[in-house]
Amino acid sequence: MFDKLIGNENVKATLRRFIGNGRVPNSLIFSGIDGIGKKQFAVQLVKSLLCKSPVDDEGCDECSSCQRLEVVQFPRSEDKEAYKKVIFSEHPDFGLVIPYNRNVLIDAIRSLDNEAHFRPFEAGARVFIIDDADKMNDAASNALLKTLEEPAATSYIFLITSRADSLLPTIRSRCQILRFEPVSTAEIERFLERSNKFLPEDVPLISRIADGSIGRAMYTDAEKLRQVRQRMLDVVENGLVNHDHAALLRNAEVICDAKHKSDYEDHINVLKGLLHDIWRIKSGSSDESVVNADIVPRLTAAAEHTTSANLIGLIEDIEELQLNLIVNINRKVATDSLFVDIAASAGSIV
Repeated sequence: MFDKLIGNENVKATLRRFIGNGRVPNSLIFSGIDGIGKKQFAVQLVKSLLCKSPVDDEGCDECSSCQRLEVVQFPRSEDKEAYKKVIFSEHPDFGLVIPYNRNVLIDAIRSLDNEAHFRPFEAGARVFIIDDADKMNDAASNALLKTLEEPAATSYIFLITSRADSLLPTIRSRCQILRFEPVSTAEIERFLERSNKFLPEDVPLISRIADGSIGRAMYTDAEKLRQVRQRMLDVVENGLVNHDHAALLRNAEVICDAKHKSDYEDHINVLKGLLHDIWRIKSGSSDESVVNADIVPRLTAAAEHTTSANLIGLIEDIEELQLNLIVNINRKVATDSLFVDIAASAGSIV
């Protein structure tokens, strides 16, 4: 039931209106930042379409249909052939298409097209979710477009994406878009407190640093987060305050070594967050708006050594680096360059 989901009350209202009127669009795009709950909302909508004993038109979460459709055996990451097909749950009328190595394969979209034209096996509809739909290349996108142009009346296709604008305009025009807003920090904090998964002293930081993503908050390792943040705070202070190029290069060596390879993107994202906070302080924002509120004095000290314009430039450099990670850039070279730019950005107060 939608009441179990956190945030985005406007999306809940829209979906309930679709269901209540019996007019769920055959093609929907669930758009919003990663970890915001888009897929959970989509699954709840699937339940409303396949449930054997709906409650107020929503899935009951208790019947065999609701329970089976949540059981999915995902293939091994190296089994490329398995990713060329729709991956069905234990319910024969619900399947998913998921990326293989950051790409939704055209064969998987062709499999979806084939499956979408079959009549339902046991429910009143067949429903398919394309996860990370923005990872379709042009060929896969055009194959999906063919399916969307000739939809089967009993089939529904839901696209999950954090970058709706990267989808083909022709795909967007054939789907209704549901736009998800970040979950408020207060809602995330209350949810984490109820989960009893974190120490009370860690909840405020995790809630703020999640940046509206309930998924990111739930999967955060608080101890590891503090270690990553300390490394990136060292980078900020070595660059802006101390102008210590040798220390910066050592910092780059640490986050690029094999031991931290899987955490590289976390380090860069935390660094961007610290620079955002310094920019907020520089702009005169209140302490309440600073994500890393527990280290405001150190961030304020760093803010005295740079300018607002330089901070914006550094944040843009990090965003460009994050985009380039998709094409397997040389991380060490890129990180060295970024950290040296941080030192170069120290300047007069503006």
